[in-house]
Amino acid sequence: MQKQFDVIVERDSEGFYVASVPALRGCHTQARSLDELMERIKEAIELCLEVESERPENLDFIGIQRVTIAA
Repeated sequence: MQKQFDVIVERDSEGFYVASVPALRGCHTQARSLDELMERIKEAIELCLEVESERPENLDFIGIQRVTIAA
C-alpha cells in the first residue's frame, strides 16, 4: 500500500535544501541538491513511520503563505 505525504522544501542561508513533513512530527532532513534531498526525505519518512507509535495525522494541504512582521 502506498502513502502520500506533503513535503515542505526550503533553502537555508548556507545553500542547503531543508525538507520537512508536517504530518510526521520530527521528520526532516537536509541536502546540497534537490535530488539528494528527495532521496533523504523518503528515507526519513520510512524511518519515522517505523518508530511512530501513532498513525500519521491526516492533513489536507491548503497552501503556504509568507507573513512579514516588523522586528
